[in-house]
Amino acid sequence: MFRDDFVWGVASSAYQIEGRDPQDGAGKMIWDTFTEEGRIMDGKDAYVACDHMHRYREDYQLMRLLGVKAYRFSVSWSRIMPEGTGRVNEKAVALYRDMIAAMRENGITPYLTMYHWELPQALQDRGGWLNEEMIGWFGDYAKVIAENFSDICEYFITLNEPECFVGLGHLSGIHAPGKKLSYRETFQVAHNALRAHGQAVVNLRKYAKQQIKIGYAPTCGMAYPASNKPEDIEAARKVLFSFYNPMDNWTWNVAWFNDPVFLGKYPQHGLEQFGEYLPDITDEDMALIAQPLDFMGQNIYNGYMVRAGVDGEPEYVDRPVGLSKTAAGWPVTPACLYWGVKFLYERYHMPLYITENGMSCHDIVSLDGQVHDPNRVTFLDQYLSALQRASDDGADVRGYFLWTFLDNFEWDKGYTERFGLVYVDFKTQKRIVKDSAYWYQKIMEENGKMLSINQPAKPILFLNPVFKQMIWGGERLGKDWPYEIPGRDTGECWAVSAHPNGDCTVREGIYEGQTLSTLWEKHPELFGDTGLDRFPLLVKIIDAKADLSIQVHPDDAYAKVHENGSLGKTECWYVLDCDEDSSLVIGHNAGSKEELTDMIHNGKWGELIREIPVKKGDFIQIDPGTVHAIKGGLMILETQQNSDITYRVYDYGRLTNGKPRELHIDKSIDVITVPAKPVAESVMKVDDLPADQMNLLISCDYYKVWKLHVTKQITIDQEYPFLIMSVIEGDGLINGQMIRKGDHFILPNGYGEIKLQGSMQLIVSTI
Repeated sequence: MFRDDFVWGVASSAYQIEGRDPQDGAGKMIWDTFTEEGRIMDGKDAYVACDHMHRYREDYQLMRLLGVKAYRFSVSWSRIMPEGTGRVNEKAVALYRDMIAAMRENGITPYLTMYHWELPQALQDRGGWLNEEMIGWFGDYAKVIAENFSDICEYFITLNEPECFVGLGHLSGIHAPGKKLSYRETFQVAHNALRAHGQAVVNLRKYAKQQIKIGYAPTCGMAYPASNKPEDIEAARKVLFSFYNPMDNWTWNVAWFNDPVFLGKYPQHGLEQFGEYLPDITDEDMALIAQPLDFMGQNIYNGYMVRAGVDGEPEYVDRPVGLSKTAAGWPVTPACLYWGVKFLYERYHMPLYITENGMSCHDIVSLDGQVHDPNRVTFLDQYLSALQRASDDGADVRGYFLWTFLDNFEWDKGYTERFGLVYVDFKTQKRIVKDSAYWYQKIMEENGKMLSINQPAKPILFLNPVFKQMIWGGERLGKDWPYEIPGRDTGECWAVSAHPNGDCTVREGIYEGQTLSTLWEKHPELFGDTGLDRFPLLVKIIDAKADLSIQVHPDDAYAKVHENGSLGKTECWYVLDCDEDSSLVIGHNAGSKEELTDMIHNGKWGELIREIPVKKGDFIQIDPGTVHAIKGGLMILETQQNSDITYRVYDYGRLTNGKPRELHIDKSIDVITVPAKPVAESVMKVDDLPADQMNLLISCDYYKVWKLHVTKQITIDQEYPFLIMSVIEGDGLINGQMIRKGDHFILPNGYGEIKLQGSMQLIVSTI
């Protein structure tokens, strides 16, 4: 979880939500001109936008209802000072003061951003950010801000994303004012912006009516390493703070816009690389830019992967094929919010707020009148979990402002992108709270407790089987089942096992490659925290090409004493396939212990052994002490205790490496139950059980086993410590994932609702 005083909030900007009013006294600003020139994707403008200037009381009430306690917003320079300098529009001052008062009435702490790209057109007509007078103009504006709002607002941010308004507004021309200046001119714009920031800090502090806190909110894509190797981490760090971008994209640079503010100097590498384009930079300039700040803001949306090349230099790594993207086409890269924050804090050692993060989704109003946006919930969970990890690792992260509260005017994209927690019908101005808003409310209330980082992931655990070659084994596991077997004498597929002699690994997902025994030890929550000292069950498929030996298993008490603390072995069989005239050895014909001993010692196997006819779909419970053997031609699914303790009574005189296999006569006599269970109680016919429901086959001290025949869509609740499923016929879906014959998987504790559909049969088990 996050620190107790962590600030949870939402963010917005004035131009994107406020709208206009003929009587508001606001001056024209550069985005008004940009929209009038038809430079917006959908040809729209922001003269109404979310009509927030008329609906802010309702919007702040909605924030309160959704648990928002902090709001990062901007005031419009052109609204407060219509000509950019001189005259102050008192209507605007009154409007923003009332907004702040309304925020506070609803328990919301205001974080005021002075400049979120709302440059007065009157100043643009005088050269805008290219004019060095901007330093004084912005300083005067800061004085007005301090004089009018510092008594009711404690937190101030000077500039939002200078990388954007310099690069997109003055280099590529994608944003207002739509200029395509020379490299030299854009470096002048950037230097002016940083000096203006410094002058604003000076004037905010000078004219503030109380102690205030001031920050700065740059942005950039964050480099993150391709692996946790030290050389890859260093490569990512180097790229993030160096100058690898081409000149036509030079403004997307962390160090150039942060080092002067927080370290008091431009990075040396940049000074050398950009020298021919730079303006005169004086000591006085640097002193002004580096005014002490209280916190760093950072807007982070995505990142890019870097590794160390063979020559030791960093190299970019292509994003994986099919990498998730937002509706805006931006890559979903949660690692950026861990590594970006980590690298920034290591370099600047400033308290840090994520002043923007969020995603655009293809939000629609569903038939139920609600807006369901699970993609946004997943995105936020992944990013916030990464942010918490950075905080846990030592970064001084103070707060997070989600972009944004309301769907709004998204700059050059117009109304084609929806970033909001609240859906806005721009025709009627109706607000509809999205599912993500309710989720974020819970996150804020519990300080991140329900994030996945704090609730270990519990995915379906698909397992890779372990195969055993046996003297009696065959090849059907490779022919009739979709397995790559080690040879033609493969007798056993240990499908779900954490035994030392055959430990399955997880096939895919976040636990890929980990053994089941490791998960049992390190993540007991996946299995219901049973307190048992080992994974209790073992599920295997047995392919008997020839007869298995006549065997018996001890119970727990006997095995503990005689088998070095091992578990005993209770097991059950489901007959997957067999010939028409098949049989199994189940039980014996001795009437007493003395008769049993005599038959064994004198090799009276024909008298001792009891064979019972079976067919496909039969079920047999084998308790400890039961003499048993699988005959050739049968294929069995076995569910048992996690033990491989077997006492061999008789093996038909077969040889292994020229020698008879070891028998365990004395131990067998010790544990064989006399008399044996009656024939009528030995085999259960289960081939005609009802479909589409869990049919209990056995419930004993060690396991429960069900048969499930799926013919339509059904729903089951996973209410057990864990649930093992083996698909023995057909194929289908489980919660959207395809499963087929031969798949074995575990549904962890607390997994919840299971949706199954298809045409398939499964054997299901738990403890």
